[in-house]
Amino acid sequence: MDDIGDVELMRRVRGGDHAAFESIVDRYRVGLVNYLTHMTANRERAEEFAQEAFVRLYEVAGRYEERGKLAPYLFRIATNLVRSDARRNLRWRTLVPMLPMNGNGVAPGRALIEAELRAKVGAAIAALPLPFRAPLILREMEEWSYQEIASALSCDEGTVKSRIHRARQKLKEQLAPYWNGGLSHE
Repeated sequence: MDDIGDVELMRRVRGGDHAAFESIVDRYRVGLVNYLTHMTANRERAEEFAQEAFVRLYEVAGRYEERGKLAPYLFRIATNLVRSDARRNLRWRTLVPMLPMNGNGVAPGRALIEAELRAKVGAAIAALPLPFRAPLILREMEEWSYQEIASALSCDEGTVKSRIHRARQKLKEQLAPYWNGGLSHE
């Protein structure tokens, strides 16, 4: 069912076709778990949120509006689950994205500096409020278009662009000591 579009798969899911739902899970599971891992900094928790998002998708299959790509709809469900969890706990989780490690054999001292910088960038991203963090992660790490992000987060493209711009400004302010290659050791 890999060549069948999202709209047709959702029609089949509404008709009770479990294989169609399995195809949707296979199609979006990896990307959704990666996104949620960036949002929660916890792979196990990301897996739980992804599973719950797919359950919710199945439950609301009858209400899905056939507008093409399913990803923004599914990612909106997942993002809302993360938001609800944060509200339930009355605190924001520490959300640190998993930044790729440089495995090209750099000198140990340089690797340590790069690891420290990755940690600082991760902490700066984690410090962003969710309305700024989510669109930034979807744009920069998942490479989504502004339109897809707007659809997933239930806002207009202008809002998405503004939030991403403000997130980048906040990151630049927080990481200013590192722009010229210098690391401050506190």
